[in-house]
Amino acid sequence: MRVVLFCGGLGLRIRDVSPDVPKPMIPIGYRPILWHVMKYYAHFGHKDFVLCLGYRADAIKRYFLEYEETISNDFVLSGRGGEVELMKRDIADWRITFADTGVNANIGQRLKAAQKYLEGEDVFLANYADGLTDLHLPTFIERAQRCGRIASFLSVRPNLTYHAVSARADGLVEEIVPITRTSLRVNGGYFVLRQEIFDHLCNGEELVLEPFQRLIQARQLMAHPYDGFFASMDTFRDKQQLDDLYASGKAPWEVWRADGRRPTS
Repeated sequence: MRVVLFCGGLGLRIRDVSPDVPKPMIPIGYRPILWHVMKYYAHFGHKDFVLCLGYRADAIKRYFLEYEETISNDFVLSGRGGEVELMKRDIADWRITFADTGVNANIGQRLKAAQKYLEGEDVFLANYADGLTDLHLPTFIERAQRCGRIASFLSVRPNLTYHAVSARADGLVEEIVPITRTSLRVNGGYFVLRQEIFDHLCNGEELVLEPFQRLIQARQLMAHPYDGFFASMDTFRDKQQLDDLYASGKAPWEVWRADGRRPTS
């Protein structure tokens, strides 16, 4: 299945990392978070990507045009000429479509702009490109297709430090608990969509607002709960937590590693 990745946002809540780096290019370890998301999909056989670009599209294009395989792969260096023999490759079998979808476009507009690159795809995948998970993707896709609805998304518990407050009308607090201990779930940004989504998406609309409301009314929207690992990178604190997991050598989202571990040195 083709994978649409929304890579055009400004990432204002994480701009303190670097004001000139687009959010999808903020690194976790040696590679940007966008690479980690793409590597996840590629592990499950989905290697045909459509990148919906916007802010600093040039940086994302340049990264892949100048991609250096040796950074994340074992290799042998030999000879005076410095011949490089790669033991394996990352993206040699990936197909990437770079689609400029507008600097100020919302997610719905970006998806609409990518529609021409999805011809012949009865079902396709989509992602915000800033969340990581250890979800077994084939199981999720199979469940989404079996339900037969136009759109399905992953429903996860929010990785927030806020507390939920329950209070009476006069303001007297009756309960306050961490949001992570409530039943609240949020859209995790992992979508399985059918071509019919474009029949419900009008120009200028945000994907999860007007179109999803229409799908709800038509009983065509499914949420699939998942309680395994999920983390989004919305703030600098989120990035630090993901960096720490990566540095530990046991990043849960690195499902492409057979033993689940990566050497730390």
